[in-house]
Amino acid sequence: MISLDWVSDYVDIKNEDLHELAVKITKAGVNVEAVIDKHISNLVIGKVISCTNHPDSDHLHVCMVDVGGDVVKIVCGAPNVREDLKVIVALPGAVLPGAFEIKKGIIRGEESNGMLCALFELGIEEKTEENYAKGIHEVEDSAEVGMDANLYLGTNDCLYELDVHKHRNNDCYYHIGFAYEIACILNKKVTLPPIEHKEISENVNDFIRVSVETEKCPYYLAKCAKNVVIKESPDFIKRRLINAGMRPINNVVDISNYVMLEFGQPLHFFDKESLGDKIVVRNAKENEGIRTLDGVDRVLTTSDIVITDGEKPVCIAGVMGGLNTEVEETTKTILIESAIFDAVSIRNTAARLNLKSEASIRYGKGLSYEYTNMAIERACYLLEKYADAEILSGVALHDKVDKSEKIVTFETKDINKLLGITLKDEDVKTELERLGFPYKEEKSVFTVTIPSRRLDIDANVNDIAEEIGRLYGYHNLVSTLPQVPTKRGEYKGDVKIRKEISKRLRALGLNECKTYTLTSPEMSKWFRYDKREPKVLPNPMSVDKSVIRTTLLPSLLSVYDYNKARNVKDINLYEIAKTYDVDYNEITKVAILMKGSYLVNEWQQINVKVDFYLLKGIVCNLLDYLGFKNRYTFVKEEIDSLHPGVSASILLDRKPIGVIGLVHPSLKKEEIYVCELSMKALFDASIKPIKYKEASKYPEIIKDVAFIVDETIDSETIKNCIIKEGKRILASANVFDLYPNIREGKKSIAYKLVFKDNTRTLEEAEVMEVFNAIIEKVESSFDAVLRDK
Repeated sequence: MISLDWVSDYVDIKNEDLHELAVKITKAGVNVEAVIDKHISNLVIGKVISCTNHPDSDHLHVCMVDVGGDVVKIVCGAPNVREDLKVIVALPGAVLPGAFEIKKGIIRGEESNGMLCALFELGIEEKTEENYAKGIHEVEDSAEVGMDANLYLGTNDCLYELDVHKHRNNDCYYHIGFAYEIACILNKKVTLPPIEHKEISENVNDFIRVSVETEKCPYYLAKCAKNVVIKESPDFIKRRLINAGMRPINNVVDISNYVMLEFGQPLHFFDKESLGDKIVVRNAKENEGIRTLDGVDRVLTTSDIVITDGEKPVCIAGVMGGLNTEVEETTKTILIESAIFDAVSIRNTAARLNLKSEASIRYGKGLSYEYTNMAIERACYLLEKYADAEILSGVALHDKVDKSEKIVTFETKDINKLLGITLKDEDVKTELERLGFPYKEEKSVFTVTIPSRRLDIDANVNDIAEEIGRLYGYHNLVSTLPQVPTKRGEYKGDVKIRKEISKRLRALGLNECKTYTLTSPEMSKWFRYDKREPKVLPNPMSVDKSVIRTTLLPSLLSVYDYNKARNVKDINLYEIAKTYDVDYNEITKVAILMKGSYLVNEWQQINVKVDFYLLKGIVCNLLDYLGFKNRYTFVKEEIDSLHPGVSASILLDRKPIGVIGLVHPSLKKEEIYVCELSMKALFDASIKPIKYKEASKYPEIIKDVAFIVDETIDSETIKNCIIKEGKRILASANVFDLYPNIREGKKSIAYKLVFKDNTRTLEEAEVMEVFNAIIEKVESSFDAVLRDK
């Protein structure tokens, strides 16, 4: 079982569709039997705002729960639910283990829109009486309301169940090996985990002597760790071991298993005090006995390999340790073993003793000496970090392993002849680089060095051709006519969104301008709303061009002055350009300046003057066009160099992306409206694809309503309240009239409400029920009065 969350530590797969990746891996020769997604959709962190007893039950509670941007009613029977408690909320649409789908419902007359969850309901704990009695899971106060609960719980993982071919070595039985497989398929690089650690002055060779008396152990390493603290493992180690099918025990034992699943190299930890000062690796004596860690007495034969303390066995090499040197809670000093044993002997011993284990499987496949070294260093790193261990310097070493490199020489035509396809030298280079096989090429002759991690590949062209062929795709090895693939030319990345913005603004009647990146020291102090420090040139050509701008707005004001001096009264401009700060951080911005009339038709006496709301409408049109509809808001705010009463910040997904407003009278006496957006923020935001929605076949019902409210209340707040109370049948709510100063400190706002249902004709009675509910809600929420009531 391979954890993709674990693999992501070593190769970048964050933007990959893991189901599609499984198909690619299978086509490349490693069969992914199943894709197990641990993620649960619609699972969020919530906070109980209020908790009251259910009016029709002695044990149920009616809770109002904030799930991030919304408050929902949920009926819960857990004994520990209470006000201000942060909880895990399964919203409607979530499917919990056991195919249990959460739906909206009525529980004893009370509406319930989800479920507050215990860990056993999410499959994280077993459903025992003890766990059931704990009730729902109580989330830490530091957790953010509305966040994905999978990230908080660490269940945002995907597992691959592999069926590895018997001729493939154990590189797909551990996560780093599988990361190399993914890397070659995706043409990416692998980053190995850290192994560096501190070492004390004491040397391991002063405390232990290693002697190997059998040819079945060509490589044996031992290091020592002192003052080890036995405790619970970190959550990420426990979670990954559980996902891989192993039970966490304690930090020391878990680290040995963790490194095995990481590097494919089994390790064994001995209690140094119980072991003594000597290790002798030899063949077992006939009928020699040992009690293994599972408490069973085993009888050995001369074909088995044992680790001894010089006299008695303390471990069946590569299979299972002995009970007499087990690491216990009182253990303070451990000896770390990392070794290579004869694969055939380990397989035979495991089969005869019926002790097939994760370790014996990997020993039986063969091991790379490079990973034997790295695994023991990685274990020392983790012990130092998570067990407070002090690592002794040096390593006790027995080394008879053959380290000669496997080198194969061939030409591209040899590959083509074996595969029946036509590759060029560049194609072979590309595939070798994807495989991570070092090579030299001279006059079309390739000399390839096979990495030691790939024990299943021998130094012959057949094995190289097989590797290239599987990456090329076995499904492609068919007789076909030559094809010339083509694709539609299009802009990509930030160039694409820049073109789309410019195209839309020109369609809206604005003219593009280009200005200098440099500005004057005085103008560089204007519009410092994002607090970016400008860069001052050390040797400028002139004072008025001595500062690299952080905003485009001062430059547009200069363009305005130029046009005004030439009696141009109606000015509608935009510019898209890069800005820089003192640290040379680059941000592309979109700036708009409007003054005078936006639309003039003298014959029909039409003159649309520029004002704040016209500019806001243009910004809304642009953001809707880019695909951000219903994701942006305008928040009233005092902004540097803008009129304090006519200025606002523009938020996208609740993050600031720009400003809009009237230029402050201290800068310009005329009414000049400006806006500036960060194109980088727009590019970084994910754009949802446009969906087609069929027009309703059924008639709509329109109701107009006007409220008298305080002047301080903005219409958007009232509109949101109306939409929330209107529920499913309210299609839209829009302001169509504003009457200021209708009374002292009061204003009148009128809304047009459109009710419709895409599946049926609405009844007047049900519309009036919702309509009256909206009126009551607005009146109670804003101390509003229905106009002409």
